[in-house]
Amino acid sequence: MSAPPRHLPNVPFPAYAYLPGAAPHPTRDPEGHSYQAEAEDAVVTCPPDNWRSCAPYLFGVDLYNAGYLWEAHEAWESLWHVSKHDPPQAQFIQGLIQCTAAALKTRMGQPAGVEKLGAQGTERIESTALAVTPHYMGLDIPSFVGEFREFVAGSPTHAETRPMITLED
Repeated sequence: MSAPPRHLPNVPFPAYAYLPGAAPHPTRDPEGHSYQAEAEDAVVTCPPDNWRSCAPYLFGVDLYNAGYLWEAHEAWESLWHVSKHDPPQAQFIQGLIQCTAAALKTRMGQPAGVEKLGAQGTERIESTALAVTPHYMGLDIPSFVGEFREFVAGSPTHAETRPMITLED
């Protein structure tokens, strides 16, 4: 399965995809890929209809699709915090974070975490489709949710079989 084209091709990926317990923590360990990295400016809000210009969102998609699952979660975390004034967007971003964490739990060999986080994440993303629109921030929600639920139901042993996030206008 090949990843969709990158949205921010000029932004480099980290040196490695962090796997808890198997690699140095990216920010806390002196050997980490982002240890003492310059803190980025505070994330500003990202209106859902302006998602094409939202670097944290797009870079999170790039990271997720390339297999940098922990890093994708981190890219979306600050966006999630500033989106809490917009409940559908906050639910959507939190759902992406949880689906990403579910895929990471696959790599960690934690099937209960895959099931729990996969269910929570897809429910949150689906709630956005029900509250706003089935095509949100470039994502065809019914398609992604269906594919992710199928991924989780298949008791995955490899995160590489997760569905990709494809954004379309």
